[in-house]
Amino acid sequence: MRLTRETTTKEDKERQQQDYNDYVKQVTPTHSLWANMLKAFLVGGAICCLGQVILNVAGNMGLDKETAGSWTSMLLVLFSVLLTGMNLYPSVANWGGAGALVPITGFANSVAAPAIEFQKEGQIFGIGCKIFTIAGPVILYGIFSSWVLGLIYWVLKLMGIVG
Repeated sequence: MRLTRETTTKEDKERQQQDYNDYVKQVTPTHSLWANMLKAFLVGGAICCLGQVILNVAGNMGLDKETAGSWTSMLLVLFSVLLTGMNLYPSVANWGGAGALVPITGFANSVAAPAIEFQKEGQIFGIGCKIFTIAGPVILYGIFSSWVLGLIYWVLKLMGIVG
């Protein structure tokens, strides 16, 4: 009798495990790597083409290359923040994946989105506290990494290894 009960329990566990595995397969979304790469390429390419158009227009207006590049960066950030504020950029990023998140527009979105989300909590405790929740670590580690590399360069220069 005991052997039968253990066998039944073991069969029940195996059946439950199989049912669970079937459920996981059913609810797990399937993604096509090639389709995701194509979407990222199209969105990232469109952002870069927009940047190139802005750069060309600014250059044709008589601005030097450096100033035109600055205007391009500022306008891309502005467009990204406006699209984030109108709740359109998350849809673009959801469809385009890394193509929308990697360029400068993705960084602007990551700064603006928390501020917009928490604006109802006020200027100080909402926007002021949350604006750098995502971008803050990027800025922090970027500054720290540049400091470490500068220190290494300085030591190598003192030792005469680099000129």
